[in-house]
Amino acid sequence: MSRRNSTPRAAPLTPLATLFELKGGRVLPLPARLARLYGSLRMPRAGAHPHIISNFVTTLDGVVSLNVKGHASGSDISGFSVLDRMVMGLLRAIADVVIIGTGTLEADRHHVWTAEEIFPDLADEYRQLRTALGKHGPPLNVIVSGNGQVNLDLPVFASGKVPVLIVTTTAGARQLRKHKASDAVEIRAVRTVGVMRASSIINQVRRVNAGKLILVEGGPQLLGDFYEERVLDEQFLTLAPQIAGRRIDDRQLSLVMGQMFAPRSPVWGTLVDLRRGGSHLFLRYSFP
Repeated sequence: MSRRNSTPRAAPLTPLATLFELKGGRVLPLPARLARLYGSLRMPRAGAHPHIISNFVTTLDGVVSLNVKGHASGSDISGFSVLDRMVMGLLRAIADVVIIGTGTLEADRHHVWTAEEIFPDLADEYRQLRTALGKHGPPLNVIVSGNGQVNLDLPVFASGKVPVLIVTTTAGARQLRKHKASDAVEIRAVRTVGVMRASSIINQVRRVNAGKLILVEGGPQLLGDFYEERVLDEQFLTLAPQIAGRRIDDRQLSLVMGQMFAPRSPVWGTLVDLRRGGSHLFLRYSFP
């Protein structure tokens, strides 16, 4: 018996159905096409501290990356969902800063973390939204690297499409400064012994960009550090209708890695939004 292809055909770009929505915060001025596809998008009013959100896609059994060469990105998890990419673009469009780790960079080496890059079909609408929100130019792309071993020839650093901040350790900064970087790249060092704290990363980001909305796109270990310090305000999570499976000692990654919360100090969220696109669910949880 032949095996059928387990990758579903990408669903068409149709409006999400809003199943549940808490009516809090302000409604953002989405252009007509984006508003038709997503519905209303509410965000808390700006306060003294930045609002920090994260966005991931996961399988039904909790895998966010297959962690296999050529299949490590979220596309394999979402089934190449255009709706998931539309939402990713929307969140990048409203963000002042997008933070990733080197694992995410390695999984998508030729990517640049902008709305237009993830979903070019809506590039005009994303730009209109940024303009309406008073945001000029693309979001600051922040790469977190403990050892400073990143390839500065990759597009995110060398293309000039985005301003880039590399947050690293003192030793990592020394390593990076051995190489010539583009004028669009700034390097800032965190004095630390061991893992850089999420709060230290945020402090360095705010020295460069005082924006009020920070988007964390991973990876799981970096996200775990943000949860560990309780600095993440909201989690956007796409639930893809896929069972990835695991071997007993495999390398597949879950949403949070490197931290243990339950049973001693579990992190509980509150569902604030739920939308459906085909068999994909788009969830949003707050973590006060």
